[in-house]
Amino acid sequence: MIGELVWRNTLHRPLRTLVSIVAVGVEVSLILLIVGLTHGMLREVAKRIEGVGADIMVQPPSASMFLAFSGAPMPVSIGARIADLPHVKAVAPVLVQLSSSGGLDVVYGIDPSSFDAVSNGFVYLQGHRLESPDDVLVDDWYARARNLKAGDTLHLLGHNFHVAGVVEHGKGARVFVQLKTLAQLTGSPDKAALFYVKCDVPGQTALVSKEIGQLLPRYQIRPIREFLSLMTATNVPGLNTFVRSMIALAAAIGFLVIFLSMYTTIIERTRDIGILKSLGASKAYIVRALLGETALVCAAGIVTGILMSYGASLLMRELFPTLTILITPGWILRAMGLAIGAGLAGATYPAWLASRKDPVEALAYE
Repeated sequence: MIGELVWRNTLHRPLRTLVSIVAVGVEVSLILLIVGLTHGMLREVAKRIEGVGADIMVQPPSASMFLAFSGAPMPVSIGARIADLPHVKAVAPVLVQLSSSGGLDVVYGIDPSSFDAVSNGFVYLQGHRLESPDDVLVDDWYARARNLKAGDTLHLLGHNFHVAGVVEHGKGARVFVQLKTLAQLTGSPDKAALFYVKCDVPGQTALVSKEIGQLLPRYQIRPIREFLSLMTATNVPGLNTFVRSMIALAAAIGFLVIFLSMYTTIIERTRDIGILKSLGASKAYIVRALLGETALVCAAGIVTGILMSYGASLLMRELFPTLTILITPGWILRAMGLAIGAGLAGATYPAWLASRKDPVEALAYE
């Protein structure tokens, strides 16, 4: 009986019900997209760092975990000293620069030979390796986003580069130029922002890290696995606060919409509530009916929000191929919980108000 009542009440005002469902859907999709963007970007950066194939990363003292903001305070000559240590197979100096040409892109300045020794080389989809100072390599995602192919011209950092080749993504950055060329463009001659170190035996990572630490005291010596573990929203200053703020905003949207919807419903159904109470309906029955209606709207909104999230994710990936959105089952469940919690919280006061109405006054209400 109560199930049929809930169903019919939900369909009684279809437009208002639809608006409420869409509002809950926006709440769910906002949570999933914000979290998906932040987690997806961090995971994608971590996968590209891991894809370089190095075992250790050496950075200057107090260096940021965000490589693009580390500057270039280390002499390239440090690489030769690291290479002389036991169990070190290869060392690749890298200069990192952030470019804002049409977006925020991380550019790696590399020495092709040493970088290939650490990373086992690029997989070339078009063109050839870096040969001249004006050559640039782009990965396939970047090439798709910018509609580039081998032989094209790319304006980057105020300089026109020749696209020497398109490579498979996943080797640290999306854009690669000669180390010396990037050093000249950024005013950092013979400097590097970091060194990728590859051990001759992966099991020697801890020993080599200790030896580098003794050689370069106060420098940041990070095994790649340790660095990857830092790439979470909780370790990024301000990012976790931003995510929580957006989640709170989304929950507030759901709470207010459900509250207004159910409060309006109570006013419209004053006589109906009076009839139910005159027929013997208890306060608990009235509350259950209204909360059941809210739960049904929230359930429909959750399904709508999940579909909206995946649809928006596909659209954004089509428009921005380098963007990564990670929607996980864990966060889908969290978004569901938040939507239901906010909806029921918003309906609690109107339901309580309805249960306290006097049946005589309710029947006399016009």
